Amino acid sequence: EGQLVESGGGLVQPGGSLRLSCVASGFTFSIYDLAWFRQRPGQEREGVASISPESDKTYYGDSVKGRFTISRDNSKNTLTLLMNSLKIEDTGLYTCVAVCATLYWGRGTQVTVSS
Repeated sequence: EGQLVESGGGLVQPGGSLRLSCVASGFTFSIYDLAWFRQRPGQEREGVASISPESDKTYYGDSVKGRFTISRDNSKNTLTLLMNSLKIEDTGLYTCVAVCATLYWGRGTQVTVSS
């Protein structure tokens, strides 16, 4: 059975950086589109960034463009989200998603941006 496990969340000050990782197992990672979603306090879940199987296409939400970078390593079944210039409003639960014939969700990793 497919599984996604996120890590790298934590507490960071505004302007700081974090690198989130998502390690996959149990399915053919390299053929799946991947994405990061987040759910901020009191708000609906939203898409943050996505990446195609060969990394030739990426998408970023308007609120994170220029600050976040999504990448993947198919040889290591790993998805990464590098988050720079973090803002208080980036606080939330970040979850990775894999989609192809099947949809997989991780459990998420908490990011808290606070001074």
